[in-house]
Amino acid sequence: MNVLLTLRVAWRALAKNKMRAGLTILGVVIGIAAVTAMVSIGQSASGLVQSQFEMLGTNVIVVLPGSHRRGGVRQGMVNTLTARDSEAIGKDCPAVLAATPLVGTAAQVIYGNSNWSPKEIHGCGTDYLLVRNWALRRGTFFTERDLHSRSKICVIGQTVVKKLFQTADPIGQTIRIRNIPCRVVGVLAEKGANMVGEDQDNIVLLPYTTVRKRIHGSNFDDVHAILVSARSVTEMKNAEIQINQLLYERHRIPVGETADFVVQNTTEIANVLGIITGTMTLMLSSIAFISLIVGGVGIMNIMLVSVTERTREIGVRMAVGARPRDVLRQFLVESVLLATTGGIIGFILGVAASTGATALINAFTPGTKWPVEISFVAAIAAVVFAALVGIISGLYPAILASRLDPIEALRYE
Repeated sequence: MNVLLTLRVAWRALAKNKMRAGLTILGVVIGIAAVTAMVSIGQSASGLVQSQFEMLGTNVIVVLPGSHRRGGVRQGMVNTLTARDSEAIGKDCPAVLAATPLVGTAAQVIYGNSNWSPKEIHGCGTDYLLVRNWALRRGTFFTERDLHSRSKICVIGQTVVKKLFQTADPIGQTIRIRNIPCRVVGVLAEKGANMVGEDQDNIVLLPYTTVRKRIHGSNFDDVHAILVSARSVTEMKNAEIQINQLLYERHRIPVGETADFVVQNTTEIANVLGIITGTMTLMLSSIAFISLIVGGVGIMNIMLVSVTERTREIGVRMAVGARPRDVLRQFLVESVLLATTGGIIGFILGVAASTGATALINAFTPGTKWPVEISFVAAIAAVVFAALVGIISGLYPAILASRLDPIEALRYE
């Protein structure tokens, strides 16, 4: 009996009991659909995490102030970083591409009769756009001359443009920040929301010297944070080590003492979040595999019933020349067809479920843009695993059918 004929006979046998065949593969359909959906949603979550950290900037390392000790007593959080630390990191750390200090503030921004409170108002250095991997849509950015002269200029994000200027051209216009007039010299390209839904375009950037002196009224050199860009992903660990060594020396921290700064590698944070999402996906997928086991048990049961119902048919086939291996192959093919059909249907439903879930997440959380990730590896694995479930589940009933005595089978009523 050739393969095509075996398949035709198998389809014909299954088609005689469509309802029973459909209910038999239901467990496989649910299991494969659940696994496919979980893997796809997990990959979407991992992709979102990676893309959000890429939006933070190019290979970004964040240096924050730590606790300060005086006479062995912890003084709490203080501004222990300076703009000179940022300059030293940029010049003396070979693995660092660029660094920029950050000085934050909060205020209303006023233009004419309109006012708006940006989410972020940052004083920064000339390399801020390089570190953040952020382009200018229009205009120019700060220069070293603007930093030295504490120029009253600013660069604004798209949200601030829409809130204050609507359709007017903001370049060259003057806005007021705490009654300090600042001329708009540039507009940032749109960056969108981050992974927690915060609008990254709701931002105003000024020279850090302007914020420190003119807005804060401070003559000190301290800054709130330093953003650093490593030369490449592979250099991030080296950059982190070099920054630690440099700041230990500059801050004259004795051996064994706690540093008064904290260096955070965003790649490591992204990797940790990736591990968490991967673990959750694996756990949920493992639970979904239980449905596959249930589906396999269902296939085995129905094939055993089929062997009993078709005992006389088996006897007739053997009487006209069918060999035991032909009977074995026939029942095995039927079992694999059931499981594979369930696997294909389950994969299609799983893709639809993951796409629908992603659409719902994006609809209810407008700030986030979950990518739709369909794993072709998961598709192949789903169908192959379903076929294996069919083989394993149908093997015993097929062996049982092939070992029937033709004479006894013909007498069976």
